[in-house]
Amino acid sequence: MKLLWRMVWMADVDPQSLHRNIILVVDDSPETLGFLTEALEATGAMVLVATSGTEALDIVTRISPDVILLDAVMPGLDGFETCRRLKALTQTAHTPILFMTGLTETEDIVRGLEAGGVDYITKPIILDELLARIRVHMANARREHSARLALDTAGRFLLAVNSSGHVLWATPQAARLIAEVLSGTGTELPETARKAVADGQSSSNIVLGQIGTRRIALSMIGRTGDDELLFRLMSDDVGGEEAALKRRFQVTSREAEVLVWIARGKSNRDIGDILGLSPRTVNKHLETVYAKLGVENRASAAILALKAINED
Repeated sequence: MKLLWRMVWMADVDPQSLHRNIILVVDDSPETLGFLTEALEATGAMVLVATSGTEALDIVTRISPDVILLDAVMPGLDGFETCRRLKALTQTAHTPILFMTGLTETEDIVRGLEAGGVDYITKPIILDELLARIRVHMANARREHSARLALDTAGRFLLAVNSSGHVLWATPQAARLIAEVLSGTGTELPETARKAVADGQSSSNIVLGQIGTRRIALSMIGRTGDDELLFRLMSDDVGGEEAALKRRFQVTSREAEVLVWIARGKSNRDIGDILGLSPRTVNKHLETVYAKLGVENRASAAILALKAINED
């Protein structure tokens, strides 16, 4: 199909340099593909097309679309299964997927949403309505992406899982730490942790594994959606550094934790997020630490802490 070949070839070009929205349309009907391609390109969007779920999965390995329009009823891999597979991929896990179909029964709509779709548009398609929905979902997705990026830039080790314990999203720092705990086998939580979440054991810390002397655990922050639980990754020992500080300065385990992160340049707010404490509580620990170290400020405490860690 010439149109498909032309659009896939364009994926070899850096699309971000084109400053255009990228929309993937998946439908086995040439008429629908032609109609939507013409209408979407008229808005300035870059349009990728696929005539099957398999082709769609292949295209997203080369380029990440901003939104996906997906026909629910297709031969072979249908839209519902295609949606589930797209949502399982890192590059499209947060991409809005809008179903397009002639199916109007409630169970079909529910099935599409449960598969990971954010919207359900019935055929025949009303173009103005479709374009409005695309704009809204792309804007929402970008705001969500910006919020997660900001969390990571601020050093937040956060992730969200569903009630079955499967990861919905994670800040890049949290994803890297999970991969490190699991020796690079992926960012999905180990089975024991998923079971703990599914069994409702989220009120206590859930251990994921260990890196050297560091034990990495999940601490629940709260529920952020109907089926989304937000967790913070925590460490109860930072590479043996806490033990060195405890021996040198006779501080408690919690005070040693705070002191390690002070030495790493973290603010009280960051330390609170990492350790599950309020900034006020962190400050109280610091007051005690200053007294035990015989210093008056965090800079002096950080210097002494780094010296003790490096000499240990």
